[in-house]
Amino acid sequence: MQRSLTYIAMMLCLTLSGCVTSGTYETKKLEAEALEQSLQDERGEYRKLLAENGELKSEVARLTRELADITADRNALSADKKGLEQSLRSTSDAKNQKIGELSQKLGELEAENRRLKEDVAQLQKLKELEVQKTSKTYEDLLEQMKSEISKGEVTISELKGKLTVNLVDSVLFDSGKAEVKPEGLIVLQKVIDILKHIKDKAIRIEGHTDNVQISGALARRYPTNWELSSARAINVARYLQQQGLDPALLAAVAYGEYKPVASNDTEEGRAENRRIEIVLVSKE
Repeated sequence: MQRSLTYIAMMLCLTLSGCVTSGTYETKKLEAEALEQSLQDERGEYRKLLAENGELKSEVARLTRELADITADRNALSADKKGLEQSLRSTSDAKNQKIGELSQKLGELEAENRRLKEDVAQLQKLKELEVQKTSKTYEDLLEQMKSEISKGEVTISELKGKLTVNLVDSVLFDSGKAEVKPEGLIVLQKVIDILKHIKDKAIRIEGHTDNVQISGALARRYPTNWELSSARAINVARYLQQQGLDPALLAAVAYGEYKPVASNDTEEGRAENRRIEIVLVSKE
């Protein structure tokens, strides 16, 4: 249709301008056809460019969306980074503070440990001095009472700073009696001569008996061995006080028949169990 219109237009032009030669006509026709072909080519190129432009616009839109997504992700990552950095700073500050507190505590504990070591060393020295004093007292008592020891009336023992003077009851008391007899006072005086120099020990006087039950008229005064051992321990403690020993260091204890050192099935065993023990112990 478009080509026919072009042909008619050319014919009109030729008619209006007069007669033309056939050569000229053919030339013009070829030119018109070339122009028509060029126009068609340009239109095809135009449509191609329009299609490419649409594709480019779609690609731009897609890239724009991707850029927006990437920008959003980057912003989110940036926010996360800032949050993590703040969290790390807070954690680091807290840890540094804790380290400081622990370092201070460690310093305090090390100082306390040094102090305790010094205290232990001091206590060890005091303990050694105490043991030396006890050993000296033990040696003095052995020398002072070697006659009674040789007769089996007195035994003296020392164990880990604890010194015990064991006096059989027959040395101090008549049978069934709680009053110290004169011969017993002489023996006690030998002990007192050594103990009166001791100021850093407590002195415990322990009364012990055998398991023979008290009977007869004596039972009215001492119903059980508790009472008898108590009365004997108290009388010895009182005599030590009368001879100048500090009563604050003295204690009278009654064990009755309940701490035997030998069997009560024989007379020899019962004799060992009837005793007064003077014990040097650490002051409370």
